[in-house]
Amino acid sequence: MADKTPVNRTTSRNVAAFLQQAAKTPMRAPDGKNGRLIFAMDATASRAPSWLQAMGIQAEMFQEAETVGGLDVQLVYYRGLMDFGASPWMSDAGRMVGLMRGVAVMSGNTQIERMLHHAVEESKRGKVNAVVFIGDAVEESADLIAAAAGQLALRGVPVFVFHEGGLEPAGAIFRQIAQITHGAYSKFDARSPQQLRDLLKAVAIFAAGGRKALEDFGRKAGGLALRLTHQVGGGA
Repeated sequence: MADKTPVNRTTSRNVAAFLQQAAKTPMRAPDGKNGRLIFAMDATASRAPSWLQAMGIQAEMFQEAETVGGLDVQLVYYRGLMDFGASPWMSDAGRMVGLMRGVAVMSGNTQIERMLHHAVEESKRGKVNAVVFIGDAVEESADLIAAAAGQLALRGVPVFVFHEGGLEPAGAIFRQIAQITHGAYSKFDARSPQQLRDLLKAVAIFAAGGRKALEDFGRKAGGLALRLTHQVGGGA
């Protein structure tokens, strides 16, 4: 059945064409063994370097997830004047990279509350194991964002927030999202690609294999990945 997730009309022609083709791909059965991860990114103008980094890490994310069960990913992004896109669920890194290549960053305001509400709706359609969000700024009401995070917490979906630069006051709001949903928060430096690589691998492992698999990965990878493990579920 074709995916019915709406994609904003202002999405580029390349992205629209990709989504149309991807929607024709048979979706996995709801009781499939793969974990499901919403991969959400701020695609406003300041995000270009991190977007390219994340695109380069996709294959490694899927490979790590395969070691503990496999992963289906939905790409979600916002940019420009209320441009908001959501792909069908995919289990292939090549298709994900193809979509990301078609998305050009564009100046605009953040849409974090909208992203969280989208995740809530997706979780009503089928189990969502985790949401990962990569961003650097917040331009919305902290109270509205917290309320949306609370709805996601009621669905049992943790949010892993990866904060480029770690500047305040965005950091406080991002940490609150992670705390409310029993997820985790980590800042990273875009000049150190290995940091983002380890963090994204860790979330892929969690979505595919659960907390035990994340703990095993954290001990192996150390650094930010290990600290991320300690936060999940309200830990230190």
